Amino acid sequence: MNSVAVIDYGMGNLRSVSKALEHVCPEASIHVTNDPTVITEADRVVFPGVGALREAMAELKRLSLDDLIKQQIKQKPFLGICLGMQALFDSSEENGGCEGLGILPGRARYFGQNRVDKTGHRLKVPHMGWSMLSLTRDHPMWHGIAPGSRFYFVHSYYVEPEQDDHIAAVCDYGGAFCAAVSATNVFAVQFHPEKSQAMGLRLLDNFMQWNGQ
Repeated sequence: MNSVAVIDYGMGNLRSVSKALEHVCPEASIHVTNDPTVITEADRVVFPGVGALREAMAELKRLSLDDLIKQQIKQKPFLGICLGMQALFDSSEENGGCEGLGILPGRARYFGQNRVDKTGHRLKVPHMGWSMLSLTRDHPMWHGIAPGSRFYFVHSYYVEPEQDDHIAAVCDYGGAFCAAVSATNVFAVQFHPEKSQAMGLRLLDNFMQWNGQ
């Protein structure tokens, strides 16, 4: 059976993510859990999240999930969503600076209060709503998703990977920013696929079929 552990550390949109996974793969076994045994035995891992990275990291450490994530991310298809993507990197500018898991080199940066579009119109932060993706590399997770497809974002911080070959898609919000990353069996997105209707479900369906290569 195709089993998925959706990591529960108290800061994710867990019900929506799990329901979306159940919708695209009804025969799968979906577990919303912080049980190390369940996470270890799952075929796939989803790491969602909303909120502040410092609080998320504190909770991951309290639950002893930080080291477990570092271990599991080497072994099976792994999907990070929103804060779950930012946490994979070394650090974030949030709260005056805080550490991430350090799995991917780079950091999360703040959009700032003076972000403007090409016409000089000031853009609101957080970046919230539907935005178009530009796909920067081929990947099985993009199967059936056309360049220019729109996904739903809610975030004030964006990741800045040190390695350009980790960037799988970019989006424009007063300048280009990284909207998705990939590295070996890891794929992570800044947007919320569970809120992104047909294209979001397609991405989750791709994840359920992806072998991590």
